Amino acid sequence: MIEKGKYSEINSIVTLTKACGKNLRDNGINQWDENYPNIESITNDIQTETLFTYKLGHEIVGIVVLNETQDEEYGEINWRTPIDSKNIVVHRLAVLPSHQGKGIARKIMDFAEEFAVKNNYDSIRLDTFSQNPRNQKFYLNRGYLELGSVYLKYKKEHPYICYEMLITDLHT
Repeated sequence: MIEKGKYSEINSIVTLTKACGKNLRDNGINQWDENYPNIESITNDIQTETLFTYKLGHEIVGIVVLNETQDEEYGEINWRTPIDSKNIVVHRLAVLPSHQGKGIARKIMDFAEEFAVKNNYDSIRLDTFSQNPRNQKFYLNRGYLELGSVYLKYKKEHPYICYEMLITDLHT
């Protein structure tokens, strides 16, 4: 079941993101560190009602943040939709390492895409770490177009690859 995250779930969500960060680092992907995502960003995501949880029973095994916030570096990308279009951005998609490889990320992205359609967005935008080939393949296999890369101000060592899916592409 996917639903909006609740304040009472913050500790479980932080535990999930810390486990995901450690798993990434253990696999040589320095994407999330001990300080990101932090409790402040997760609290803000819950407060703004943009964080969604994926649960198996009562256990949170996945999360995603869906909002219209784009890093300023996104301005460097030649997006498929105009600057004044209505775009939703996928942030912090994460699945508990013990539940990865079971199709949960696919279900979360199915939800994100349905959310975008229901809320009349023009496109879905996202970025993923250039050193994370698994994520790159995941989005390409879903039909997202790679549009270039940016160096995000808080992570300068390697670029992040930007992707976009037009909502009209979801109906084909």
